[in-house]
Amino acid sequence: MLSLVFIVLLGFAAAEEPEVSDIEVSEVAAPADTFTEDERATLDSTQETHEFKAEVSRLMDIIINSLYSNRDIFLREMISNAADALDKLRFLSLTNPDILADKEELEIRIKVDSEARTITLTDSGVGMTKTDLQNNLGIVAKSGTTEFLEKAQSTDDSLGLIGQFGVGFYSVYLVADKVTVISKNHDDEQYIWESTAKADYTIAKDPRGNTLGRGTQITLHLKDDAEEFLDSKTLEAITTRYSQFINFPILLHQIEEIEKQVPVEKEAKKVDAASEEDEDIEVSEEEDEDEEDEFETIVEEVESWKRVNDAQPLWTKDPKEVTEAEYEEFYKALTKDTEGPMETIHFVAEGEISFRALLFIPKALDSKVYEDYYQKQSNLKLYVRRVLISDEFDDFLPQYMGFVKGVVDSDDLPLNVSRETLAQSKVLQVIAKKLKRKVLESMRKIAERSRQEEEDEEGSEESSEESSEKPEDEYKRFYENYGKSVKMGIMNDAKAKSKLVKLVRFETTKSNGELVSFEDYVDRMGEDQKKIWFLTHETTEKAKAHPALEGFAKRDIEVIYFTEPLDEYFMAHIHEVDGIEPANIAKQNSDAPWKLSKAYEADKTEAEAACEWMKTILGDSVKEVFHSPKLASSPAVITATKFGNTANMERVQSAQSLSDTKASAPEKNLEVNWRHPIIKEIAKRSSEDAEDETAKEMTWMLFQSAQLYSGYMLHETEEFAARINRAVAKGLGVDPDAKAEEEEEEEEEEEEVVEEEAEEEVVAEEEAEEASA
Repeated sequence: MLSLVFIVLLGFAAAEEPEVSDIEVSEVAAPADTFTEDERATLDSTQETHEFKAEVSRLMDIIINSLYSNRDIFLREMISNAADALDKLRFLSLTNPDILADKEELEIRIKVDSEARTITLTDSGVGMTKTDLQNNLGIVAKSGTTEFLEKAQSTDDSLGLIGQFGVGFYSVYLVADKVTVISKNHDDEQYIWESTAKADYTIAKDPRGNTLGRGTQITLHLKDDAEEFLDSKTLEAITTRYSQFINFPILLHQIEEIEKQVPVEKEAKKVDAASEEDEDIEVSEEEDEDEEDEFETIVEEVESWKRVNDAQPLWTKDPKEVTEAEYEEFYKALTKDTEGPMETIHFVAEGEISFRALLFIPKALDSKVYEDYYQKQSNLKLYVRRVLISDEFDDFLPQYMGFVKGVVDSDDLPLNVSRETLAQSKVLQVIAKKLKRKVLESMRKIAERSRQEEEDEEGSEESSEESSEKPEDEYKRFYENYGKSVKMGIMNDAKAKSKLVKLVRFETTKSNGELVSFEDYVDRMGEDQKKIWFLTHETTEKAKAHPALEGFAKRDIEVIYFTEPLDEYFMAHIHEVDGIEPANIAKQNSDAPWKLSKAYEADKTEAEAACEWMKTILGDSVKEVFHSPKLASSPAVITATKFGNTANMERVQSAQSLSDTKASAPEKNLEVNWRHPIIKEIAKRSSEDAEDETAKEMTWMLFQSAQLYSGYMLHETEEFAARINRAVAKGLGVDPDAKAEEEEEEEEEEEEVVEEEAEEEVVAEEEAEEASA
């Protein structure tokens, strides 16, 4: 539909500008080689030139009903046009101060008349002459702002004018069926322009003379379905949303009902002179005071003008001139947050593309950041020359930076006709790239500040005798709130991955509960350590109890704990850190984490036969059974194959409604500790008798219990419970197949009770007969 509008607008503009008619048809006709020279001459001599024609009423209907999807826009467009008129006046007054003599105030006023069903917006701007009314309002898509800029472009002054296409004014017909424009320019009389969005309009000299002094007054006669805009609170909300940062005061007419206490008017007592002489009427002083103190409450309507754009566009100032208190106050007003921001990002980008940005990283986490992660973000507001264009714009920052709040204001951003959507241009891409770089830089600074504060605190700890409360770790709070965003960025933003990896924090087997970075981990690595070892689990406490950690702890190798559902996904996207590959100890690893001893190799050979037998018993439940170098005190552990799911990943996937963990082929390995007595006993029994039922039972129980303490879900719970019961029975010397004693039925007692009740009934009947006799 928008493409159709552009075509119609171009056609209409062509009809208004005479230069278009000078273009020869031959320039756009078929290629010349299809005509002979005589044919071309005949064509040129006989061709006729016509102007494009458009049905104005149809064109207006397209503009009104197709360009705008939100009816609230009409007020934004009216205020923007008024602000342009005030800006033009201020610019012209630099060379002609007399132009301000008609009216000194530079302001915009909005008034509602509920009875007349009208909204009136008045500005004290430059106003329009009769010719301006014809050209600016009578010619669709002719922008007075564009023409004014062309005349003023020879000067060095910067004009922040908004209008570009000349169709914003017609958004008033979204809510009005008739519009009256009264305008007074310094160089002309006051004129009235009226139209009902049909094919014509009227212009007449105002018979009342000059009532405005200077400026323009637009009165909208509202449609029947636009009654909600007669509420001043609704207009205030729309104005605050779209135009709160306009340079000029916006005043909204208010009518308030105020209760007042007024003295009660009493009727004067008519007393005859004769009676006054006959009767001695005495009035005490107390009665006199009581009469004076009598009041009544009345309700009085008071008119006033309320300024609705008190907020100042702080981003337009030089960052060096803004205080922290001003930033905090602006942030709270913008976000309605009770706490101040954790970090403020304020910068001005200049050059071929200029824009200003004021961004904030909140201290407190907004729950909507992750609840509505895949929805349009409304934290970043886009302005063009201080007029809100969109507050649901998520193309400037990547999705994982949705926690950032603030404003972006650009003079160079290309807009479409309606100003409601943005063209995907190079300008937009450049702005987005710079904003992302600034946010990443800010996140890095928070991390560096926290690291520096920690180092300074450690350095001064020995020299300071007095203990003071440890300051809050700023980056720790940031990471607790937005660590998920950092991980999502690693998964989705390949270009920024190297920077985001440095921001990841985690606990390790040596961090004593503190969060550390990959840089810290690498610095503590031993000379023989070839990989960054980590373990994913449900909680840190459960991870510490994982059997696979035993061999690493025995050899003093640091292991990272990852305990969030997202961790396994984002770690799959980190292929190396400083040239070192990460590896999950809960998976089968082809290369050992330490140098294997000769004793291990001997154990592996000795355990080979027992492992093959156990694999035969377990069948397809496992991929492999082998002697593990990871175990020290536990008999066995379950690990995933190289491409299988770890326990943590299996748990995450099972939480997804459409997943089916039972349907996938088993990708688990049973790693056993050959030196453990349980494994030795199973090996002994199986070598003596391959059909030993106890060895089989213990193998299954060992496998299923290893699943549990390795973090896997146990699907065969009934089988496992039955095996536990059999093992308990054997341990207590009880026959595992013995059944529980059945409860004896008390039939005899029930018969006796029935007989006693029958005898009592017979006795009662006999007594009743005797009494009646």
